[in-house]
Amino acid sequence: MSTNPRPLGIAALLLATSGWGAMFLVGKGVLQHVEPVWLTLIRYSMSALLFAALLLPRGAAPWRKLRRHAGPLALRGAAGFGVFSVMLFVGLAHSVPSHGAVIVATTPMTTQLVRWAFDGVRPARLALLATALALAGVAMVSGLFFGAASPSAGSTLFGDAVAFAGTLGWIWYTRGAARFPAFDVVEYSALTVLASWPLLLAGALIATALGASHAPSAEGLRLSWHALLFVGLVPSAISVLAFNYGVRTLGAVTGTAFLNFVPVSALLMGVALGKLPSANELAGMAMVVGGLLLHTAASRRVAAAPAARSAGGNSAGGTAGYCACGASAR
Repeated sequence: MSTNPRPLGIAALLLATSGWGAMFLVGKGVLQHVEPVWLTLIRYSMSALLFAALLLPRGAAPWRKLRRHAGPLALRGAAGFGVFSVMLFVGLAHSVPSHGAVIVATTPMTTQLVRWAFDGVRPARLALLATALALAGVAMVSGLFFGAASPSAGSTLFGDAVAFAGTLGWIWYTRGAARFPAFDVVEYSALTVLASWPLLLAGALIATALGASHAPSAEGLRLSWHALLFVGLVPSAISVLAFNYGVRTLGAVTGTAFLNFVPVSALLMGVALGKLPSANELAGMAMVVGGLLLHTAASRRVAAAPAARSAGGNSAGGTAGYCACGASAR
């Protein structure tokens, strides 16, 4: 008797995206006790332990890959886990959780622009429209168009800009997966975390020695240990594995569409905690969600093009628009 994997895939994607949405709310509170550099180190120390446990049943093969590619893996991990996470938390310290969730949801569209700049893969017009709409939505959420008179507007805009710049580190990390075709998803995730952990530790120690950061106090760790445990395990490891399972079950295009739920879940959780969004935040989030839906539609057209070619042969004009738009990039 066969089991339909679709409900499990949907549940996995909802678990992943709600875990990422919750990270912004939980992380905002942790930043009162643990600064971004140390929060990043603690976060990925816990996820490294979990990923190492996942590698143990695989024997010595993953560890040989780690030794063989330690340098490149460490650099990719430092960008994806160090630069991205630190800048995200620095931005969150100056902004609000719903803004960070909206900014992260734009990553698929920003990836298209990066591919265009570095790989020459020009997105289709629909994908470019989606990107423009999403970025305008981020500007709306950040108060760039409205709310400049607010006393906290400058700090919020700075935080959102830092968080957005940090997503470039994550894009560079995900693009690196294509350089290791022999690695599966778990291996690439686990080995980059493990290889980059010494760099994360060195970065935290150097920042503390230079006075740019402060190590958390024992009291701060006591007050935030439960939140640290959540941030280290749920969004940093469990959500990653759940998202990868959902993508493997339902496809990359559907997985990208579920990224809509990251800002939505953060917004709903914030409302449940008594934080009502402003009109420009609601409008901006709607623009980002709309942009992501358009991006998903463009990706579906790309995915459908090979099937159309195989069914109808080399029909004139049937593929030109599709070939210009890249699928989800690494």
